[in-house]
Amino acid sequence: MTRGSTILPIDAVLPDILAALTLKPNAVVVAPPGAGKTTRVAPALLDQPWCKGAIWLLSPRRLAARAAAERIAEEMGAAVGGLVGYATRLDSRQSPATRLLVMTPGLFRNRILADPELQGVSAVLFDEVHERSLDGDFALALAIDAQQGLRDDLRLVAMSATLDGARFSALLGDAAVIRSEGKSWPLDLRHVGRRAEDRLEASLLATVRQAMADEPEGDMLAFLPGAADIERAAAAVEAAGLPLVVHRLHGQVDPAQQRKALVRDPDGARKLILATSIAETSLTIDGVRIVIDAGLSRRPRFDKAAGIARLVTERASQASATQRAGRAARQAPGVAYRLWEAAATAGMPPFDPPEIHENDLMPVVLDCASWGIVDPRQLGWLDPPSPAAVAEAKGRLQAIGALGDDGRITPHGQALAAVPLPVPLAHMLLDAAGAGEAGLAARLAVLLTEPGLGGRGVDIEARLGRWKAMKGDRAEGAIRLARRLAALGERLAEPSGSSETRSIGGWIATAWPDRVARRRAGQRGEYLSVGGRAYRIDPVDPLAGSEWLAIADAQGHAAGVRILAAAAIDAAEVEAIFADRIVQQTASRYDADTDRVDHRRERRLGAVVLTSGRTAREAGAEDDGAVRLAAVRDKGLGLIGWGPASQALRQRASFAGLDALSTAALADSLDIWLEPLLGNCRGLRDIGDRRLADALAGLLDWPARQLLEKLAPADYATPAGSRHAIDYGAEGGPTVSVRVQEMFGLARHPTVGDPPMPLVLALTSPAHRPIQTTRDIVSFWKGSWHEVAREMRGRYPKHSWPDDPASARPTLLTKAAQARRDAR
Repeated sequence: MTRGSTILPIDAVLPDILAALTLKPNAVVVAPPGAGKTTRVAPALLDQPWCKGAIWLLSPRRLAARAAAERIAEEMGAAVGGLVGYATRLDSRQSPATRLLVMTPGLFRNRILADPELQGVSAVLFDEVHERSLDGDFALALAIDAQQGLRDDLRLVAMSATLDGARFSALLGDAAVIRSEGKSWPLDLRHVGRRAEDRLEASLLATVRQAMADEPEGDMLAFLPGAADIERAAAAVEAAGLPLVVHRLHGQVDPAQQRKALVRDPDGARKLILATSIAETSLTIDGVRIVIDAGLSRRPRFDKAAGIARLVTERASQASATQRAGRAARQAPGVAYRLWEAAATAGMPPFDPPEIHENDLMPVVLDCASWGIVDPRQLGWLDPPSPAAVAEAKGRLQAIGALGDDGRITPHGQALAAVPLPVPLAHMLLDAAGAGEAGLAARLAVLLTEPGLGGRGVDIEARLGRWKAMKGDRAEGAIRLARRLAALGERLAEPSGSSETRSIGGWIATAWPDRVARRRAGQRGEYLSVGGRAYRIDPVDPLAGSEWLAIADAQGHAAGVRILAAAAIDAAEVEAIFADRIVQQTASRYDADTDRVDHRRERRLGAVVLTSGRTAREAGAEDDGAVRLAAVRDKGLGLIGWGPASQALRQRASFAGLDALSTAALADSLDIWLEPLLGNCRGLRDIGDRRLADALAGLLDWPARQLLEKLAPADYATPAGSRHAIDYGAEGGPTVSVRVQEMFGLARHPTVGDPPMPLVLALTSPAHRPIQTTRDIVSFWKGSWHEVAREMRGRYPKHSWPDDPASARPTLLTKAAQARRDAR
């Protein structure tokens, strides 16, 4: 068979790969970018004596799969769809003559689940396994299990440029590791940095200008985290009027446009390709000699609290940065501009994290059950899933009837596993097919799994309408896929006998019942879901006027998730769909505004109140005291009407280091001290300060009370014999306010605590007006007292203002009153 005339580095080790697969069924191939492993290894296996059937090459992305098949066919002098073909979700070119088929790991997973023996397949090659996608890891685990249990003649090859060869070798039964050194073109790394306050598109435009000035030739490939970043960068570059043809390269771009980005411009113009990590591996983009890397990646993270998979922008790994830079030197010397400082590279993670630790495991658990494995950890994983994540996914599958209580798959689960869709959408499709609406549900499923199809608006119904009007390979491929899914759903579904149709929102609600949400009263754009999660939508969006939404996609943190795709649904349909989940109950809640317990009769769907009305407390319902106690547990001690006495006691205890009256300790002991106070009060603010103080004091045992009195006495006894309360909550520390005459004769400053600290003396005039605050009374007597005394003699001539207050007699009286008392 014909092979391309160009000699590639991988050709030198092809004999070693063939020899390894003759001795053992598995091998690991490590080859740098551009070595040719993707296009040369698979064709070399076709003529081997053991290869009687097909070779399947798994490529991580649709774009890479199509490009790899086209390059292999070109090198073999064949047309795509003959000896060499490809199969992706929306596009397929293969025939009975196809022996080398390139596909994505997700499609392989569907095929091996349908045919565990992989009849007619001699070898499966897993390209770019270092990316550690969930589909890729799972596909490899299933293939290993099939080889060990059913097909000991099946060959498996793991290939990558940045592979941990030893770990993959062990996973594949001590397989041989074959390394290709590759052809090394010079690569110049230039770290140009980026200020944190600069927008990404502005930094990219500046770097494009710099690259054009530094490098007069060569196309450019820029790596950005997501499609939205690419659109902003494209707009900035095009607005600048630079002599460049701008191409966008991401999963939402039509295949025809993707192909144009991969080849040289037919008119010889210089190109700038703005790409996501889709262009990181598996294919060479002709003519690229300059790479600009933002150093960012967008990865999926399953947020269990929000119940959604959200995309998170993070720093790229060192392995990804190496792969990206290598794109510039595949065909000739190249330059890579990095938008970070050189020293920051060491702080980037070495490799991309395995998606199995971050993604929703619901599909994996279901597929394993279909495979006959109750615990997915029984498979051969490079990194096994966590037991907690498996248990959580099992619980959700059991809730929809896909798994039984024993974790084994049910007939409904078998049908779900046969549908190549996310589990919620497969469940929706089968329900809809049973009711005769498979076509609508299939179109919905395709729309929701193909980003950008039908535009970017939130309203799913509007996007469906725009999709119908779209032209091009991607739109038409999506229509064909929807037809196939509808036919599959009709074949697998059990007829429901119901002729009831549902709206678009109704079918979305079927897929994600906990994401049905009702608008919060008086808050346009703010919604509360049946599952108890808060969602929000731009208040100017037309959908924000809907009372009810069925939410299909959202983004953000659990505290306030932004709706990305939804459809309106009316209240009557909500009640009809979820009639068996609606409950009636009496709810008693504490109202902090009125300080009263409010009893209501409610109809609820999960966390959403459908109807509500005031009612008397019913027999058997919680008493008001229990409701108040629960409110304090939930909202905190701030609901209580603390008075001066109870606050002072807590402040003293805090100063003395007694944890018994701390916020945390009081919250833990509400049943002991607060509950007894609630029976004879109308509200939490009506308990009474003295009763609160007594209850808190009761939490202190005798030694604690003695320590409290020693370290934080409630008041201070002056030399004049009067007593004044000490404020332990004062900003400057424990403080006592006292008239200065009462402190005459004091030659040593008073202290509190252990170790002792000065008591802040807020000294006042006879009229209780502030005159001095001091932590050192001795220095005050010797220093500024004389100025104070001179002023006070003029204001209060009836009072004593001695020159030596440290030796004067303390008094509460005027000079005349004191003289009369002395005379008696």
